[in-house]
Amino acid sequence: MFGNDADFILSLHRTHAAELRAEAAADRLARSLPRRSARGWLSRRHHAGRTGDARR
Repeated sequence: MFGNDADFILSLHRTHAAELRAEAAADRLARSLPRRSARGWLSRRHHAGRTGDARR
């Protein structure tokens, strides 16, 4: 697959650079999306389910 060590190192570098570009793109996308607010439908507070709620 690789003719010599230089081909291997170059392939490794390209793969790593592509991974870094993909992570940067994902970070940019995450920053561009609006943040989810704590309020849900009709501006009511949306709380995560608590263990005490299941017993009521």
